[in-house]
Amino acid sequence: MHDYLVIVAIVVVIAALIIYQFFASYKRRQELANWALSKGLSFISGKNGNFDSQYPGFDCLQKGQSRYAYNIMSGTLVSREFLGCDYHYATGSGKSRSEHYFSLVIIKSPILLEPLIIRPETFSDKLAELVGFNDIDFESAEFSKKFYVKSPDKKWAYDIIHPRMMEFLMNSPEFSIQFDSLSVIVYRDTRFSPAEFEDAANLVNGIFERIPDYVVQNQRIRQA
Repeated sequence: MHDYLVIVAIVVVIAALIIYQFFASYKRRQELANWALSKGLSFISGKNGNFDSQYPGFDCLQKGQSRYAYNIMSGTLVSREFLGCDYHYATGSGKSRSEHYFSLVIIKSPILLEPLIIRPETFSDKLAELVGFNDIDFESAEFSKKFYVKSPDKKWAYDIIHPRMMEFLMNSPEFSIQFDSLSVIVYRDTRFSPAEFEDAANLVNGIFERIPDYVVQNQRIRQA
């Protein structure tokens, strides 16, 4: 009898979790769909399993397996070509399998870009520095302590991250940022609220507005 009650309790807990996840997912879809509609964006809740191959330059989209985007919003936001979504990937297998979910925003660039990563510095980054794996440092010790910056071209990093850009990033919500040649991705390891999708778009817009004119002209010449 005791074993039977244990089994029933386990089944009830599992069923409750499934029901909770279903309603939580439904509520999120509705919140994002309503937000997208209010901003004039399209919304597709279904999964896109080719999203990682559409943006091969973004590291966060190439992790693990079973990768797909969902709750996809697209259109024009803050006068830029906008794409926002939730993203899933899995690591491990069997009992060791873990599911990972996060949100992201991708904004198309008005100019040709070079590779660049800007993200909050972590404890593991500080440990890596001790064994010689340094990121790019800047004159502002406060900025260098707060952010991890990486680029194959240090001059490009210094051209983009000038004092006014540092001040803007220091006073903006914290996200991880990566440039590829045509767009910028902004993400965190958690799912965004609707307001945070707009925060991410505003962050990229602010970055574009602060790229120096000489950099814009040089990149347009290269692109032409």
